[in-house]
Amino acid sequence: MIHKSIQRQDIIDAFHFRHATKKFDPTKKISEEDFNVILEAARLSPSSVGYEPWKFLVVENQELREKLREVSWGAQGQLSTASHFVVILARTIKDTKYDSDYVKHQMLDVKGFPPELFEKIKARYKSFQEEDLHLLESDRTMLDWAGKQTYIALANMMTVAAFLGIDSCPIEGFQFDKVQEILDEENLLEDGHLAVSVMVAFGYRAEEPRPKIRKEMDEVVQWIE
Repeated sequence: MIHKSIQRQDIIDAFHFRHATKKFDPTKKISEEDFNVILEAARLSPSSVGYEPWKFLVVENQELREKLREVSWGAQGQLSTASHFVVILARTIKDTKYDSDYVKHQMLDVKGFPPELFEKIKARYKSFQEEDLHLLESDRTMLDWAGKQTYIALANMMTVAAFLGIDSCPIEGFQFDKVQEILDEENLLEDGHLAVSVMVAFGYRAEEPRPKIRKEMDEVVQWIE
């Protein structure tokens, strides 16, 4: 059972604290203990049918950071100042198709499903991908579906960081093909089994942000009775 020491206002305060930090204080580093909690939040995140179709590259190498900065217009201030910079990869159709070796390993070895049960649910996965969501229309459709799962982990990482008083910034502003090329040259894409989904920087803000502005609740929520 989770001990309910966190108050409702603590949750709201964390979301008000979080903002897309464009520049971090390069002199301040996140402790290993705190960053491991952020990574654990990613690892424990939910994913559709439990595929866990992700991998998290924590980029500490400054040469690689500079290569990424040259092709990531949305990370110009973050890559050079963030304490930690993470490239989140999504698994491609080579791994996420219902009959792949990856899915078999995930269900039998990771989740411990009995082989006879896996054969039954594999048919359900096939129908889910072919008929329910039309995911097998193209390789890109499957990659985008896997990418949706990585965003769950992304959100959890940033929320946990906010609770720890750590700033973050999600980043989509990059040239996909060029980032792919850089990561492939570094042998980080497992021979086409992985592709870049999104990036996220962590650290401590260099300056205070503007107050958070959002639409009112009744503009974004509709109750159906």
